[in-house]
Amino acid sequence: MSKAMKIAIIDDEKDMRQSISQWLALSGFDTETYASAEDALKGLSADYPGIVVSDVKMPGMDGMQLLRKLKSIDSTLPVIMITGHGDVPMAVEAMRVGAFDFLEKPFNPDRMTELAKKATQVRRLALDSRALRRELSDRDALMRKLIGASPAMERLKEDILDLGQAEGHILIEGETGTGKTLVAHALHAVSARSSRKFVLLSCSAFDDETLTRRLFGPPQQDEPMPAMEEARGGTLVLEDVEALSPGLQARLLTAINDQGTPAETRIIAICNLQDEGKTCESVLRPDLFYRLAALRITVPPLRQRGEDILTLFTRLSEQFAEEYGCETPEVSAQEAAQLLQAPWPGNVRQLINVAERAVLQNRRGTGTIASLLMADSDETAKPAMTTEGKPLKEFVEAFERMLIDNTMRRHKGSIVAVMEELCLPRRTLNEKMAKYNLSRSDYL
Repeated sequence: MSKAMKIAIIDDEKDMRQSISQWLALSGFDTETYASAEDALKGLSADYPGIVVSDVKMPGMDGMQLLRKLKSIDSTLPVIMITGHGDVPMAVEAMRVGAFDFLEKPFNPDRMTELAKKATQVRRLALDSRALRRELSDRDALMRKLIGASPAMERLKEDILDLGQAEGHILIEGETGTGKTLVAHALHAVSARSSRKFVLLSCSAFDDETLTRRLFGPPQQDEPMPAMEEARGGTLVLEDVEALSPGLQARLLTAINDQGTPAETRIIAICNLQDEGKTCESVLRPDLFYRLAALRITVPPLRQRGEDILTLFTRLSEQFAEEYGCETPEVSAQEAAQLLQAPWPGNVRQLINVAERAVLQNRRGTGTIASLLMADSDETAKPAMTTEGKPLKEFVEAFERMLIDNTMRRHKGSIVAVMEELCLPRRTLNEKMAKYNLSRSDYL
């Protein structure tokens, strides 16, 4: 559940600020009061988790001066102004400067609550968007989300670093659930455009008319700015690009050509075609395809990522166990082999679901990982060889690495505790950690 938003109430009249505070507190808001604008400024920062309600006429710094100061600190901070009866010019000026809205004394308390709810919703969206932009601009944080050390993932990370710093448009291909949108985020984060807008639009989420407006405009009332305009100078990601109609393909091609070289706005197209022998190249007009596919990345399916499957399963299980307040399920050697052998048609998305259900099963004390995998597939049990031709030796090594990794994590890097639990002499443990590229410093 989201934490209650704060409301800073500023009024030099004690009875008025206490009355507003009590009313809004009854409506579920976390209120704090200030007797002057000067005092309020000490507690209001650019990331203030709430909104401001301020009287206009106050001694010292008045409400209009405070409004201008707050807008210079954080232009997205909603400020509701309280004006005197009949003071229309003051209200108009407040709106021009950037007030969220205004209330005229004497005002209806229900109207105050209604405005506060709208303003806090706007504020929450702004703060969430800001937090996301900060996360997306942190290339190291994003690259860490691309979990895995398999050759396939190492190649993917190298491709992201190389292509992200190029200027051409990019086409991302891969099976459903492999993490193509995360790769698009990472490409933007490592690019020279990382400090600019990142706009994501699903081409399959709207009918043709609505998609035309969402992409090129003009927007209808309450619709966001057209994506091409909002992403200007930054990155525009088009998910399910294969869903574009012929008419929209032609219009997108014209928009791309009009940008010139290098492109003002970089386009990352995500294609999800895998069935019936169709490809992105076969459904897009050739001239558009070759413009979007100037650079190409293919995200590997989970079944090609070897021991990454166990690493991901471990991390996801730990996260869900923490969320549900229970123990992380132990994975046996047989279950590890089953995880590695599973075909994973839903890729990482399917693995997330299996990890969550495994944690819930473990909390109840029932069920096995094998039963979860069988529920996700109509296929009969397979021998100790995946469709990718992995020998049993690789499964054993992957399980051994997972076991040491899990034990080191549980004991927070205590070599002695790990030696005792796994019945391994120090030299053997050191050799195996070196073999699997595990470092004690990662667990401290």
